[in-house]
Amino acid sequence: MPRRVPDLSVYLVTDRTLSRGRELVDVVLAAVRGGVTVVQLREKDAPARETLELGRVLLQRLRPLGVPLIVNDRVDLALALGADGVHVGQGDLPPEVARRLMGPDALVGLSITGPGDLPTLDPSVVDYAGVGPLFPTTSKADATPALGLEDFARLRRQLSVPVVAIGGITPANAAAVIAAGADGVSVVSAICSADDCEVAASTLARAVRQGRPGSRRPTP
Repeated sequence: MPRRVPDLSVYLVTDRTLSRGRELVDVVLAAVRGGVTVVQLREKDAPARETLELGRVLLQRLRPLGVPLIVNDRVDLALALGADGVHVGQGDLPPEVARRLMGPDALVGLSITGPGDLPTLDPSVVDYAGVGPLFPTTSKADATPALGLEDFARLRRQLSVPVVAIGGITPANAAAVIAAGADGVSVVSAICSADDCEVAASTLARAVRQGRPGSRRPTP
């Protein structure tokens, strides 16, 4: 039986350094109230034990709400937490290794930065792709050059798994990103650094709905 991929509409990637001194759990829960559908725990500069404890609290709060918790890169932490899945990049553990360790029921996501990465995605192993950056971004210091909407749309057509777009996405461009083929948008600073995280998430969710087929589609 194929794995069920969750609603990727508004996919939050955490970053405490961008959260303006607020407790990350509070930021995440406010964002979920606003419409975030998936949370990825990505705290690259935090010690493993600290991230594990943070993940435990998040999982305890998110699971009753039906919001999946994905761990970035660290398959060991995902396993220790009993998280819903793991997201790996091109320089991390290969997705087939992540799948073998995580088991058949976990979610495995893979970052795709351009056409050269396409051979690394086996749809029998990977559940969804995180494609980007679409636009210039300051949330990831080692980000590759931005794809832009046209190249993203071209790349999207070559992927047989759901796609969440990432990189420089805001409420102003989210609808166009969805119209270009994304199943959802992944954001960091657009929510973590917002004055009101709940309102920011709600605004993004509304823009995503506007980009869906049947809505008034913006011109890319």
